[in-house]
Amino acid sequence: MADIINLRQARKAKARSEAEAKAAQNRISFGRTKTERNLTEACSALEEKRIDAHRREPADKDA
Repeated sequence: MADIINLRQARKAKARSEAEAKAAQNRISFGRTKTERNLTEACSALEEKRIDAHRREPADKDA
């Protein structure tokens, strides 16, 4: 026989866990120092520059 659960409590518990997961992701994304953000931006710019350097045809500015 299945356990009886209160749907209101289950819904609130699910919302709480989703909010906690989102908060954890935001702490990772936004809880960084300016130096760490600048380093991440510099690394991503360097990766993008390397990818663009290996293109066979130059990207069209008009398209």
